[in-house]
Amino acid sequence: MRIVQIVPEVRAGSGVEGVAYALEQAFDRRGVPTERFTLDEAGAGWLALPEGQLGRTVVRALRTVWFSTVGTARARRFLAQRPDAVAICHNDVLAGEVYVNHGIVRAAMKARGQFAWRMVRNPLHLFTSARDILRYRSGVHRVVVNLTEGERRLLEQTYPRLRPATVVIPNGVDTRRFRPVGPAERDALRARLGLPTDRMLAVFVGHEFDRKGLPLTLAALADRSGTDLVVVGGTPAMIAAARHRAEDLGIADRVHFAGRQDDPVPWIQAGDVFVLASAYEANALVVLEALACGLPVIATRVGFAPDLLDGHNGLLIDRDAASLAAALRRLEAAPLAPWRDAARATAERWSWDAVAARYLDLAETLRSGAG
Repeated sequence: MRIVQIVPEVRAGSGVEGVAYALEQAFDRRGVPTERFTLDEAGAGWLALPEGQLGRTVVRALRTVWFSTVGTARARRFLAQRPDAVAICHNDVLAGEVYVNHGIVRAAMKARGQFAWRMVRNPLHLFTSARDILRYRSGVHRVVVNLTEGERRLLEQTYPRLRPATVVIPNGVDTRRFRPVGPAERDALRARLGLPTDRMLAVFVGHEFDRKGLPLTLAALADRSGTDLVVVGGTPAMIAAARHRAEDLGIADRVHFAGRQDDPVPWIQAGDVFVLASAYEANALVVLEALACGLPVIATRVGFAPDLLDGHNGLLIDRDAASLAAALRRLEAAPLAPWRDAARATAERWSWDAVAARYLDLAETLRSGAG
């Protein structure tokens, strides 16, 4: 047996491309040959991302349309030449026995409010929604892998005429790369990154500030004078708007904007707690990554967070500034060592090797015709 992963890009890091990379590495450790079908194989290598934000947005939209259409035709030819392979599709392309549900566009827009307006004002949302109606109501895929049980229920609610079978296989975490650090190393990291050492440091990581709850986090921070916040991610325009909001709240000196980072690990390791007041997440791999670094997590009840956080390794909150401020207040007053130990212990149960084994079991079932 061999595996073909269909995904626009494969590289170490976070996001869908990071998931595909981690699975590829885990398959390799188990001696299972793998191949990639990416934008390059789909003939879209010429769609390189430019420097400017507007240009990047346009090219990302073109990539999505290309990979969904031209990529689908080329992927089907690619797979026809590999009848012994089981294909795992992560994005866009309408091909492969297994499709991994990394997020439902319609559900994400509904969670943020003003659903009709959000869909109409962005033609790409209309395109992907129409594409996914075809994906879920046809026989394109045999199985849809959902990252949480809640996401499986949401998929079935969003697409009641869902045709493929559904299973749940969570994402994993690289517990060697994402690891806790001791107090001395944490202080050294903060000194190198220009972060304070005399207050509790909360960490926010994400490129969609509104959906992931940065405005709520800033409002909560205004109520907690003993906590600083480092924000990793975002475009220059988004950072400028968030910085202006922090100034209005009188907390500009306690909010540190790191911008986009190729490696978020040092920024997470430098923190004391992790915050994610998101409106919607299919999984939120970054929650597992923060736990693996020994950070207790404060998160809303979305994605994998309700399955992971138990009151000892982190706190589940309502999506409002008061709930987030209360959670920060509780952790400010608590010795963090037990929380850190519990966070790390939770993450160790979700290694990528264990997750890859579940994908291989599913692939073997499909190949044998038993499923």
